[in-house]
Amino acid sequence: MEAPSSKKLCCTVCVHTVKSIPVIFILCILAWSYYAYVYHLCLSRVTSVELSVPYLLVYHIILVLFLWSYFKTIFTEPSGAPPNFRLPEEVFEEFNRNPIDLSRQSAILRNFAENLPIMTFTNTNDIRFCDKCKIVKPDRSHHCSVCRKCVLKMDHHCPWVNNCVSYSNYKYFILFLAYGLLMCIYVAATTIEYVIKFWDITTDMRIQDGSYKIHIIFLFFIASMFSLSLFSLLAYHIYLVSKNRTTLESFRPPKFLEGSDKNGFNLGCCRNIREVFGKEVLLWPFPIDTRLGDGVIYPLASDLKSNDSVRQSSNKSRTPFTV
Repeated sequence: MEAPSSKKLCCTVCVHTVKSIPVIFILCILAWSYYAYVYHLCLSRVTSVELSVPYLLVYHIILVLFLWSYFKTIFTEPSGAPPNFRLPEEVFEEFNRNPIDLSRQSAILRNFAENLPIMTFTNTNDIRFCDKCKIVKPDRSHHCSVCRKCVLKMDHHCPWVNNCVSYSNYKYFILFLAYGLLMCIYVAATTIEYVIKFWDITTDMRIQDGSYKIHIIFLFFIASMFSLSLFSLLAYHIYLVSKNRTTLESFRPPKFLEGSDKNGFNLGCCRNIREVFGKEVLLWPFPIDTRLGDGVIYPLASDLKSNDSVRQSSNKSRTPFTV
């Protein structure tokens, strides 16, 4: 019995190690860039204290905010469905008793979900159900095959943070992108002067030997390249926040009783931002939990229209938070 257990443990360790490779790669790049920027640029090449001290101060402030956001994104556990969304064993056995009888299965799910606060359905207007987790899926939740669970307001599973980007850590993820972009722009802006001097035949730096030149040149080009990718990714997610959509919802709009609607959760730009970042504007730049709601119930665009009776739920258990 010990051999299979040891083999399983070894496989688990290997899988976790492979999943961590992108995170390890980013941390290695960050460690090298810290060495190149602090030692080779600020302490070796910038001779003016009036210049090197501000360089180091601003760099370390951005670095702390970046690492804080990054590790919060990595280590925040994705929220799963509440216990009342899980089918009891006897109901699940009844559900699976005759798998080919789809109408019967649909009736069982509808009966179970009668008092659950759900407003989205499958393309055939059936209850969204996960047979792996044995739960009725809350609105905006999806099953992640990597995390092996249904995740509330799942956006995507990101290998660079080895975690699901979802309701639990979406704010931290956006801050991670923002501070990563800010740090890359700052590093590129403060190193470009020296990169130009290395190639200028009229300066003494071009004929000087030293590995520091390679470090600073590579630092500039890597920061510039990362800036482009981070800018495009950040801009896309800012757009998604402004529209109150996830990446999954942008490809497959949520299906309500009256049809699919990509703007079903769109409350307006300001309300959408507050839903992710909270109502305290002064706390927006910090990776602390200021999100609104519980990840299960979301206000709908139609909730803002008093004359819309189609999506207004008669279920008293559905009480959306105010934005």
